[in-house]
Amino acid sequence: MKRKLLGIIDATTYHEDLDDLLTHRSLAALPYAGRYRIIDFVLSNMVNSGIRSVAIFPKMQYRSLMDHLGSGKNWDLNRKRDGLFFFPSPVVGSYPKGIGSFDLFAANMDYFYRSTQEYAIITNCYTILNMNFKPMLEWHMHANCDITEIHHQDGRSLEMYLIKTSLLMKLIETRFETGYSCMKDVVSDIHNDYTVCQYDYDGYAVKIDSIESYYSTSMNLLKPNVWQNLFNNDQPILTKVKDEPPAKYLKGSSVKNSMIANGCLISGAVENSIVSRGVKIGKGTVIKNCVIMQKCQIEDNCYLDSVILDKDVRVESGTHLTGTAGAPFVIRKGTRQGALMNS
Repeated sequence: MKRKLLGIIDATTYHEDLDDLLTHRSLAALPYAGRYRIIDFVLSNMVNSGIRSVAIFPKMQYRSLMDHLGSGKNWDLNRKRDGLFFFPSPVVGSYPKGIGSFDLFAANMDYFYRSTQEYAIITNCYTILNMNFKPMLEWHMHANCDITEIHHQDGRSLEMYLIKTSLLMKLIETRFETGYSCMKDVVSDIHNDYTVCQYDYDGYAVKIDSIESYYSTSMNLLKPNVWQNLFNNDQPILTKVKDEPPAKYLKGSSVKNSMIANGCLISGAVENSIVSRGVKIGKGTVIKNCVIMQKCQIEDNCYLDSVILDKDVRVESGTHLTGTAGAPFVIRKGTRQGALMNS
């Protein structure tokens, strides 16, 4: 089974509704759940499914993604054979609005020619789920499917596809004759020559495609049933390991129903929030319903409710910032936010 599946992650997608959080990074590298990046979920799913060769196809702003993934060591993909492969797009311009651009794959055909895996799983980079692909592969083979598209049990397509590697290569090579530009084109064509099946996944699965979905799914992580569905010992979500001291809670601090990552220094009050590594929260400051990314500094006597702070933001003393669940207040990476700026 370990040699049967090839992993392919399409990391070219850019959602305009996430523009405030994607100025300096790709969607795949967007921080999530305090210590992870969004791509960690599908990548960990592949590794936990026995996949030992994974190709990632990014398009732009991929420096932070490359820094995060490195050699693939944290996912046990730094191997002499197979392992983690990174294929930045050589094409300037847009790709079809669908996962698995055949033009993108065609520019890296040598990878497919050298692959020995009989089947390939093609995924997007922005779906949060914890799924083992092995049962689906067995089901796909037993049902004699040519292509299997994964759907959630509520009917939503998860934009993930299982296909024989040889058929994928054929689709890539014949794309000009068939007019198929991506996997979505193939499965959407009711007149295609293939047996297209639908595999229903009944676990927790959400797409991050807007500020609202990013915020709401982040807040859902504070619900025990959601957390337990995504994170378990049998199928761990792996990420880049960073050696940092435990969070420190100073006298007078208060934390309720929140996730606090390593290296934080908490002097104020935190409630229903997700706080990433190395964040400093000052005395008298109140943080509610917020997502605070890495190394932010929030000084004394601030009040933040329904706010997303990107990395390295500094909030000066006495600042009040308030958003709503449907429209969280977003501060871009590296911004300095002060009380005088709000007056």
